[in-house]
Amino acid sequence: MGTLRYWANMSADGYTADSEGKFDWAVPTDEAYAVINEMEAEVTTYVLGRDMYRTQVFWETYEEQYGATNPVHVRFAGIWRAADKFVVSRTLPQKAITSQRTRILREVAPADLRRIADERPGVTAVGGPTLAAEAIRQGLVDDFRFIVFPEVVGGGRPALPPGARLGLRLADIRTFSDGSVYLRYVPR
Repeated sequence: MGTLRYWANMSADGYTADSEGKFDWAVPTDEAYAVINEMEAEVTTYVLGRDMYRTQVFWETYEEQYGATNPVHVRFAGIWRAADKFVVSRTLPQKAITSQRTRILREVAPADLRRIADERPGVTAVGGPTLAAEAIRQGLVDDFRFIVFPEVVGGGRPALPPGARLGLRLADIRTFSDGSVYLRYVPR
């Protein structure tokens, strides 16, 4: 049985994006990226919504496009390229997929997320609160990872779905010099 993980960067009041859809306040420091890389090194498969894919796909060609040499960013780009990726979208055309090891799923039910995780080695990470919402509500997620940024945005896209009620146990916590906090929870 594989591991189904949900991860999100969020504001102190629990939003992944503000009411204008912006998340420029949620940029991890190199210190946080080192922990992210540690966490993401376990990921063999990403299941992403359309918007999350569009946000993340630049890692595919990060070094070439940006002449990047920052070791924590280069490491994350390598993790991204090594993983299989499923993009869940009814509208995204195939030509919009610009990364290797990537395919489109036109829809996915929570049980499909669980099946994908169970059929694949390592960790399957679900990115995007909308995509993960029903799987969270149904208690199908094995592992929750958050970086909470010291910013209150007052509304927007919630990291966790309304109506979800889960008992969680804190499994790890790390604080960073910028005031952000890494949290790992597992179901009780």
